[in-house]
Amino acid sequence: MSTKKILICDDDLGILEMLELLLEETGHQIIPEANSLNVRSILERESPDLVILDLWMPVLSGDQVLKMIRENPSTNDLPVIVISASTDGKEIADQAGATQFLAKPFDVDELINLVQHHLA
Repeated sequence: MSTKKILICDDDLGILEMLELLLEETGHQIIPEANSLNVRSILERESPDLVILDLWMPVLSGDQVLKMIRENPSTNDLPVIVISASTDGKEIADQAGATQFLAKPFDVDELINLVQHHLA
């Protein structure tokens, strides 16, 4: 099985760390990033196979990041799982072009299943 790269962007360091620990167990390479402004350069440098993105972040919000991903021909078909505690998060995520939406607090097994599904 080839190792895939997963970029996780969440400004909440506790969640970022938890996701990193969880997803490292799937055997993939995890790229944690707390600052959404760095996503573009990480995408160019690392070419991740999957992005997990928090919706509500300071400066550049998750939906803005997602729109940027979708507008770039080299990343427009990249699977992006959006996570959010927001009540209208799914609607915002869908409008921005999310592959999948998960409400916080989410079920860990569900997240891992989604990740495996999109990396298969």
